Amino acid sequence: MRDLSSLPDLKLALVQTTLAWHDREANLARFEALLDQARGADLVILPEMFTTGFSMDSENLAEPEQGPTHAWLRQQAKRIDAVITGSLIIRVADGTHRNRLLWARPDGEVLHYDKRHLFRMAGEHKHYSPGEVQALFELKGWRVRPLICYDLRFPVWSRDSQDTDLLLYTANWPAARRHHWNRLIPARAIENLCYVAAVNRVGTDGKGHPYSGDSQVLDFQGESLLDAGDGDGVFHASLSAAQLAAYRERFPAYLDADDFTLAR
Repeated sequence: MRDLSSLPDLKLALVQTTLAWHDREANLARFEALLDQARGADLVILPEMFTTGFSMDSENLAEPEQGPTHAWLRQQAKRIDAVITGSLIIRVADGTHRNRLLWARPDGEVLHYDKRHLFRMAGEHKHYSPGEVQALFELKGWRVRPLICYDLRFPVWSRDSQDTDLLLYTANWPAARRHHWNRLIPARAIENLCYVAAVNRVGTDGKGHPYSGDSQVLDFQGESLLDAGDGDGVFHASLSAAQLAAYRERFPAYLDADDFTLAR
């Protein structure tokens, strides 16, 4: 494991709110106003498909890889001096569609992660192509690994083999399965000996599915640092690298972890 003792605390802002169905401009206007409340954070996390809601209409809603939301994220990241991340519908060069998380930095660089596990119960696998590569982003020395919604159910894909400090999930997770969400998130924190931040939405989507929120931040023992409940707004949490390092030293379960490779 790396020496984390010199790393600064990492300040998070989780944006849990309603989404206007298939209305990018309305959603971007709403998030732009909320981002003012996120100032001071190092990392601002938005929900999955934050410009449209969780939609299978990829053909009509997809943006090009460097489309308007890509530009908007770059602008907003610079404006509030923070990394901003969330997923949206992207059409890539080969003509396929991806549920893609963008990681926009204040310096203008934008990285991405494509959702690996597509939610077949909603037909997502028929409208999107899966990602094939895990991502690992660095922020102030912290190693952050992003995942999207249904990825949460798959512990092998979430399993830490890269000395991850923070697992990040962005989601549109329906209220009907909220108890799964609230049980799986602590499991990912405990088994990976790392922090977890998970951002969901509230409100009802265009198909009538309600969302209960439950955005949260947990520490490396699965203990709650933040629970947004069903609130609508911006929620803040701070992560301590020193506490993470001390726990890993006291309880180095990672030393007995199984070696494995992923068949992608």
